[in-house]
Amino acid sequence: MPEQFPVPFDFPAPSDGRPDLLLIAGEHSGDEHAAEMLADLRKKNPNLKVACLGGPNLQAAGAQLLYDMTAVSIVGFVEVAKHYGFFKGLFNRTLDWIERYRPLHICFVDYPGFNLRVAEQLVRRGLSVKGGGSIGVSYYIGPQVWAWKAGRRFKMERVLDRLGVIFPFEVDCFKDTSLPVEFVGHPFVADGHCLPFVYDANGPVLLLPGSRTAAVGRIFPILLEAFALARAKKPDLKALVVYPSERIKAVLDNALERHPELSDAISFTKNGKEQQPARAVLMSSGTMSLAVALSAIPGAIVYRLNPLSYWIGRMVVKIPYIGIANILLDRQPHKEFIQHEARAEALAAELLHSMTEEAKMDASESAQALFDLLNPSEKLCASEWLLEAMGKTASGKVQAGQ
Repeated sequence: MPEQFPVPFDFPAPSDGRPDLLLIAGEHSGDEHAAEMLADLRKKNPNLKVACLGGPNLQAAGAQLLYDMTAVSIVGFVEVAKHYGFFKGLFNRTLDWIERYRPLHICFVDYPGFNLRVAEQLVRRGLSVKGGGSIGVSYYIGPQVWAWKAGRRFKMERVLDRLGVIFPFEVDCFKDTSLPVEFVGHPFVADGHCLPFVYDANGPVLLLPGSRTAAVGRIFPILLEAFALARAKKPDLKALVVYPSERIKAVLDNALERHPELSDAISFTKNGKEQQPARAVLMSSGTMSLAVALSAIPGAIVYRLNPLSYWIGRMVVKIPYIGIANILLDRQPHKEFIQHEARAEALAAELLHSMTEEAKMDASESAQALFDLLNPSEKLCASEWLLEAMGKTASGKVQAGQ
């Protein structure tokens, strides 16, 4: 992450007149999930006019990219505070654009620290339906109120028209509110979705350090050290590093330069549509960790934050695990190594254990349990949910407070 983000910026005008839909997705995972939803949405309505604050996947799916949010994705209280001026400028430009061009509907995707603040301002400025205006507001992949800041559900009730969640237990988290909440299935188990990974006993080791620059800079070096130790005991091991952007690739290349002995054992590939085979994994706790769990690949999760950010997080987050698959199953199919526990020796030992028959069986059973859990009982997909929400806005059926 550079010391300074770019100075505040202007967004372009809509390319096709007033947009039918504005999507706001602030991270790589949100960009990918929103792009899948949009691609399906455009099959149902090819003439849809869509703009986005997102990333290259949404742009490729047919949205006009106003600003690449994935290029400025960071995590942690301290990290966000360092770039407060930049994010304030981004926030103000977003609201000004919405007020000027008035999209018919806005769908926020994850990224609650930014998105819920925008939604609140839309009410205060009288732009959204909940504020007495005409813009419908939906939210896809809701904030994790089950993990922290549970009180946000009442703010969401005040500022949103609809919420589509991707974990079945999330519906009950809002049962004491009037907010319409629907489980629309997880995008990883949607019909036609191809998981990015597949288990292969003869495949390489996956190294997945994440998609945020600062986090990758902290995690990837320890993954390399652990892989080097494991390879000393198993010299035939190869590793594959999957990365989301060229910006992250530069961070990875810089770390690998300190391990020239591994240059012939490690290959890189950009995250894409082609399934990557793997026998085991060392990874961050992000979205890809769930994809790995669903792919029945054994391994471990590594989590390292700025110490102050981690300390603050421990004060407010009330969940027993960090990896989403571990949370869903209430156990650790992927053992977690957090902060000072993430030592190369411990990770190397866990990586070698992950190649045993015992670990393979446990990963397979966990994957099946996750598939059963994440499939909606009623086949309501995200695109149908959003299309219905947009129809209600267009017809004037969504009323403030409904």
